[in-house]
Amino acid sequence: MVPDEPAKPYDMHDVIRRVVDDGAFFEVHRDFAGNLLVGFARLGGRPVGVVANQPAVLAGVLDINASLKGARFIRFCDAFNVPLVTFVDVPGFLPGVAQEHGGIIKHGAKLLFAYCEATVPKVTVITRKAYGGAYDVMNSKHVRGDYNVAWPTAEIAVMGPKGAVEILYKEDATEAREAEYREKFAHPYLAAARGYVDDIIDPRDTRPRLIDALSDPDSIVRVFAVSELGRIGDSRAVEAVRPLLDDEDSLVCESAADVLAMLGAGGGR
Repeated sequence: MVPDEPAKPYDMHDVIRRVVDDGAFFEVHRDFAGNLLVGFARLGGRPVGVVANQPAVLAGVLDINASLKGARFIRFCDAFNVPLVTFVDVPGFLPGVAQEHGGIIKHGAKLLFAYCEATVPKVTVITRKAYGGAYDVMNSKHVRGDYNVAWPTAEIAVMGPKGAVEILYKEDATEAREAEYREKFAHPYLAAARGYVDDIIDPRDTRPRLIDALSDPDSIVRVFAVSELGRIGDSRAVEAVRPLLDDEDSLVCESAADVLAMLGAGGGR
């Protein structure tokens, strides 16, 4: 289903339908920003929102339209308490003068912020490429993804082996050096060793592992206090909470109002 060649496209619909209940995926905004798929499905009977890169369109890169599409969908799911499942195969953000002038940094940050502030359960599956800033944006552990797994075919890095070798060796870059780099770094095991993914799983186990993650209260999201309080704009409470962020136990709360009450700041949503 996922080609061995990193640059060969495939249809992410096929992956999604093999994971969700009855192969039923209700896609929304199908005709806008086709390089990012968003829609609804069920996992173990539980409704979920699905966000996925689409390697068959623009190699799955993130651009302005895809970032806006994803951010709006994530905020919608968060508003209605729908868990998020993200499938990642992204080579990066789309380069180009038009994207820069259009504000790719600003609009890409909207997708990043949408994931960061969402307080619903967020699980991620890295199927193949996860490069650079786009990897961070797509619900990585660095933006507090709750349960992140990778397939053995995943490549988590700043860039692909070819580009990395060209930068490292310049005119001495060869296919042999690229093959050596790919063998050493183009896999998910270094990322797993650093805690950037929770597990490396057999693709056949994806569905049961995601269902278990969404069903286990211990793996469900902890409210990120600064995100919640920042949403209601109480800067005094945000600054009071910041020293607690190194203590994960302090991030468990039912709502922003509970945190405000705990701090004696008063108020609520």
